[in-house]
Amino acid sequence: MIETGHTAPDFTLPTDTVEDINLASLKGKKFVLYFYPKDDTPGCTKEAIGFSERINEFDKLGITVIGVSKDTVAKHAKFRTKHDLSVILGSDEDGTTCDAYGVWVEKNMYGRKYMGIERATFLVDEAGIVRGIWRKVKVKDHVDAVYDAAAAL
Repeated sequence: MIETGHTAPDFTLPTDTVEDINLASLKGKKFVLYFYPKDDTPGCTKEAIGFSERINEFDKLGITVIGVSKDTVAKHAKFRTKHDLSVILGSDEDGTTCDAYGVWVEKNMYGRKYMGIERATFLVDEAGIVRGIWRKVKVKDHVDAVYDAAAAL
């Protein structure tokens, strides 16, 4: 399980807007990697819009914001267009990155157990060290909390 102070696990993700994004391409940069269950669902949409609304503020801090789900690049593109999103959306179809960050977990809804992505966010500094972790995220006020932690780096 990743903890604050650990080196961020390596990843490579195709995106709908830029070339594949990976840990090496972010070397020397701070970034937010937020995991969400599914494009175009209420909580995930609210979270993506929240990060997009504050993207200029994250940019001023030199922080790249990347949303990750198992949805395809094509689905990400539709999600982006429909909601005018400005964050990078990475596709983890095979779940490798979700596994590396420990967010592919057993969930329980109405007594039905299934595997899915835990809504979680990781703040990583320019040395590749995890400086903030939010697990089992509740969307309300989450973007503000991440921004405040990022501004304190």
